Amino acid sequence: MKIGQLDKHETNAEQVRRMLDSAERSITDARQETISRETRLDAAYRSITQCCMVALWANGCRPAKSKPGHHQTMIQSLVHSIGFDREQMLLLNTFRVKRNAIDYTGDEVDAASLEECIAAADDLLRNVTQWIADSKPNLAL
Repeated sequence: MKIGQLDKHETNAEQVRRMLDSAERSITDARQETISRETRLDAAYRSITQCCMVALWANGCRPAKSKPGHHQTMIQSLVHSIGFDREQMLLLNTFRVKRNAIDYTGDEVDAASLEECIAAADDLLRNVTQWIADSKPNLAL
């Protein structure tokens, strides 16, 4: 991460709970087979960014609004914010790149990538929730 990519942020248990609940709903939406795979990937990716945001909030910061690359910063910060595995972080980053490419090319999402993204989002939600319970119990509801 680059210097200046994060700003200070104070959070509380209610804000954290709302965002984690939203991340869970996003995963539920991503599993709905009646909508397109592109929309489902967006929902799974939204859950990933919501979990990343919670991890930053719990560490007293958020992405700087004045700097580009918020999503990349949030994903990369997981290694530092919750001790997330670097290989898993790189996997999440591939979904960021794939989602951006789809938005600008109109390419379709293959079923395997979609399922992998949903599983990664679900895993990240569990990791962040457990990390908060273990490391920041004042933010757990």
